[in-house]
Formats: sequence, structure tokens, C-alpha cells
Amino acid sequence: MATMVAGISLRGPVMSSHRTFSVTKRASLPQSKLSSELSFVTSQLSGLKISSTHFISSSAPLSVPFKPSLQPVARRICPFTGKKSNRANKVSHSNHKTKKLQFVNLQYKRIWWEAGKRYVKLRLSTKAIKTIEKNGLDAVAKKAGIDLSKK
Repeated sequence: MATMVAGISLRGPVMSSHRTFSVTKRASLPQSKLSSELSFVTSQLSGLKISSTHFISSSAPLSVPFKPSLQPVARRICPFTGKKSNRANKVSHSNHKTKKLQFVNLQYKRIWWEAGKRYVKLRLSTKAIKTIEKNGLDAVAKKAGIDLSKK
């Protein structure tokens, strides 16, 4: 038994439990007309849509190559005090030790810079914030070797 759907001949055994169908094109139809007839024709046997992109080879790739993003990652180090993560052990009740990192308490803080007559947004540890409040931003930045005019 053969079924004709939009110029496609679907052939296969009728009484078989595993139906296999082969798709053949009519030679009399031009390629452009065949592709327009094949676009989104619903198959009567499986209920799936047949698209013309399966039959016509295209030069466009089906998937886009993976490109990782190269955005900078902020380090967990305070620029003013030099504080960084501490490696420690997490000790369970059974005294099983597992390595863990204790991160620095870094905060984004907008601080008034008197010499520059503007606010400077910095990522500081809480210890550095207390030191800046006590000694002033210029003195702490000079001691740490940080140029605030860039930021």
C-alpha cells in the first residue's frame, strides 16, 4: 500500500506491528515547488509535521559554537587591608575534618573622598571601613598604595 501526500510517496507494510516507511520524491516536480509543498505537511500515519529543512541541505549550521563569557570575576580580597580567604577545617561531631574557606566580609561602600570632591564606590572589608572612619580615606589609601583618581 502506498499513500501520496503532497508529492511524497509513503510506502510500507500494512499488517506489520513495526511499520517502516520510506520517503521518495517525485522526479517531475521542481525543487522549489517540492520544498514549498513539503513545508509543514502533516503526516497521516504518525501525526508528526514534516518540514522541508529535513530534505533540503542547507549551508547554515544547526547549532551555534559555544563561546565562554570572558567577564572579570571580582576577587575576594580587600585592596586596603590585604585580607583574603582563610582555609579552615569544618569539624563534625565525629571529629571528621573537611576543608572549607572562610571568606572575608566584603561590602560595597560609597565613601566621600574629600581631595577629589566626589564619592568613590569601593569594595572593602568591614575592618577597612572602620580603619577609614578612624584615619581618613586619603591616609589609608596612601598606606595601601591605592590611587583613588582612577576609580
